[in-house]
Parts: sequence; structure tokens; C-alpha cells
Amino acid sequence: MAAEPAADRLGLLFEGAPRFTERLRSLAPQATEAELIDRAETLARDLPEQELVELLNAHPRIGTRPGSVSALSYREQGYDRDPGTAELQSRLDRLNAEYERRFGFRFVVFVAGRPRSEIAALMERQLEAGREHELRRAIGDVIAIARDRLRRLEQEESG
Repeated sequence: MAAEPAADRLGLLFEGAPRFTERLRSLAPQATEAELIDRAETLARDLPEQELVELLNAHPRIGTRPGSVSALSYREQGYDRDPGTAELQSRLDRLNAEYERRFGFRFVVFVAGRPRSEIAALMERQLEAGREHELRRAIGDVIAIARDRLRRLEQEESG
């Protein structure tokens, strides 16, 4: 796997997060993308909190304006299936602000095809969680998102 395509693809899988993807690549420069994702969870456990927050904040807010998200996030958040309502948008904006104020990082969740209304209810419940729990849960979801993105990219490439 050449260095540049790996960097581009890892950037897609982890929504940017340059320090994280660079650290990940440096662990095993010859590893496949799937092997790197397997190592990502271990790497994340040992990162300073500032870098974990950076990794989470690389992801777009749930319900952020469709034009400001990557093509992968656009599909994952369901903009292509359900544009939502002004009321739902207002609720998501309020919940994102409240969540970030409480925890100091963005709410990240593996959407997995669920409607944004369901994700809003989940975000509301997660506001009751402890910060450390929420940080670890969100990092686990970042890894799940990367795995799912790689799976879908590989399916698209294989035709």
C-alpha cells in the first residue's frame, strides 16, 4: 500500500484527524487499511485526551448542514433519504450545543442507517452519562464508523 493513497483513504475513514491518522500509519507503514483500523482502538486507548478530542471533533455534528459534510457523512446521516424538518434541525442544534458544553467534544455515534430523530433521542439520553464513559463510547463509535466506511468503499471498488 503506497503512502499517499493510504493517507488519503485513512483521512476518509477517520474524517480527517491528521495527527491520529499519521500516528496510526506510523505504527505499521506496510499494514493494510483493515489492519490499521484493528490497531486504531489500541492506539486510541493510549492517546492523550487532547488528541482523542481532536479525533472526535474531526467528525461533523449530527444534523449539521448537508453542504458542510463529507460525501460519506452525508449518506451516513441520511440526508439522501430524509431531509428532516425545521423542528428536528432546531432540536439537533440545541442538543449538539448542550452536549459540547457538557463534555467538551462533539457527539459522535455510528448512525448505521438510523433516522436523525432516533439519534437525537440517543443524544439526549447520553447527556446523562459520565464524561469518561462518553469519551470512550464515542471513540469506539469512531472506530465502528471507520470499519463500516472501509467495508462500503471496498464493496464499491469490487463492483
